[in-house]
Amino acid sequence: MGIVLNQSLKNTIITYIGFGIGAVNTIYLYPFFLGATYYGLVNYVLSAAAIIMPLLAFGMQNTLVKFFSQCKNENEENRFLSFAVVLPLLLSIPLLLICWYFYNDIAVYLSRENKIVKSYLWIIPFIGLCMAYFEIFYSWARVQMHSVFGNFIKEVGLRLFSLISLLGIYYNWINVEQFVYLTAAIYFVAFLVTMLYAFYLKKPSLQLTIPHNSKDILVYTFFIILSGGVANLLLDIDKIMLNQYIKIENIAYYSVATYIALVISVPSRAMHQIVYPITAKLMHEEKHDELNDLYKKTSINLQIVGGYVMLCIFVNINQLYEMIPPEYGGGIYVVFMIGLSKYFDLILGNNNAIIFNTKYYRAVLFLGVVLVFLTVALNMIFIPLYGILGSAFATLLSITLYSLAKLGFVVKRLHLYPFTNQTLYSLGLTFILFMLFYFWDFPFNSIIAICLKSILVSLAYVYLNYRFVISHQINEVIDGLLKKFKIIK
Repeated sequence: MGIVLNQSLKNTIITYIGFGIGAVNTIYLYPFFLGATYYGLVNYVLSAAAIIMPLLAFGMQNTLVKFFSQCKNENEENRFLSFAVVLPLLLSIPLLLICWYFYNDIAVYLSRENKIVKSYLWIIPFIGLCMAYFEIFYSWARVQMHSVFGNFIKEVGLRLFSLISLLGIYYNWINVEQFVYLTAAIYFVAFLVTMLYAFYLKKPSLQLTIPHNSKDILVYTFFIILSGGVANLLLDIDKIMLNQYIKIENIAYYSVATYIALVISVPSRAMHQIVYPITAKLMHEEKHDELNDLYKKTSINLQIVGGYVMLCIFVNINQLYEMIPPEYGGGIYVVFMIGLSKYFDLILGNNNAIIFNTKYYRAVLFLGVVLVFLTVALNMIFIPLYGILGSAFATLLSITLYSLAKLGFVVKRLHLYPFTNQTLYSLGLTFILFMLFYFWDFPFNSIIAICLKSILVSLAYVYLNYRFVISHQINEVIDGLLKKFKIIK
């Protein structure tokens, strides 16, 4: 347990450091140093690579973690590790050959609106393969109980080298075209370093034999490809589709807005890591009442924490956008729509953990596939009409419908319900504070003004949540802090 707690703490710190570097890159350096056209191009390339990554990895990054512990001796471990590394490569080769054969047709289709894309399409499968094998070797390290290094490379290393490369543009060491190729090189180096680290932890012994439980592995892998593909498509399909209908600069505007909105979902990561095993245990022991109580607690606590983050973003959004080039200003409403979709997902608490610990999880995965088709259809309708606002609305609508479907599934099938009267009180409190703080700004420097307003919002939000006891658990934490600093007895 000491190893788990120690590495969890380190990974949490690393994630937040990486997120901070990413915020500097996304909100400031990319818009000013790279320019909207090449910023949009880089986002398009990385989004497309992320979408094909689960297919090129063949789901082995998750399969490796699940089945490695079932190996009974070192010989079985070596056989399984060899299988996990070789199989994706064997399956990727024919896929890449097909792409190469139809390259011109694919290039013409994908670059019909933005000709600049055509020259860089070959980078997409290269980065996708690097991403896939990075994840596989990261999992190789994780099963050896070493997760920190790979997480550092993923969360901090990639963003830090992007930051250095952006500074290279500023100091004229490289130009914007070279930056695109350098981005591909960064992902290759990340994969290579992670592979060497994984081999350092456990020296490879190549055995070209099929594991005895290959059928179970392949069935599980199919569903991992499905779930991973759905998750990545939902994150990145909007950027891919924007390229098909409007100028590539709009992907840059959209990316800044969505990155800001995604901050709202950050608090859920830590809680889900803690709550997932508890949920699994309660479901295994069939403790329905305790599970229902946990469902309600996670819902209101995430609603309060996520609502605070959302409120700080929303009331400061106008002055935040004063800090970036004016052509990005159309993304303000994108922040609101994507932010609301993330907030609604938050208030469902440990909904996903409940679903994936039932026998119905496969049905929900197929529901995710339906959602992908719905998202594509909505984007095809709304992007030509409203541009990036249409894409944001399509995302808001599709994710809301998906969340409602999952909520309805849990309520009807398992008779669990996440909402209480406190849910309504929290919604009302957040809305009132938004109305009070959104329509005025301090006439100062944008950074100072954002800090001052955030302090006022924080004081009001924390006091009112504490005063009206919206969450007993959060009140207990605040009481503990007040007693620690001897403010109350």
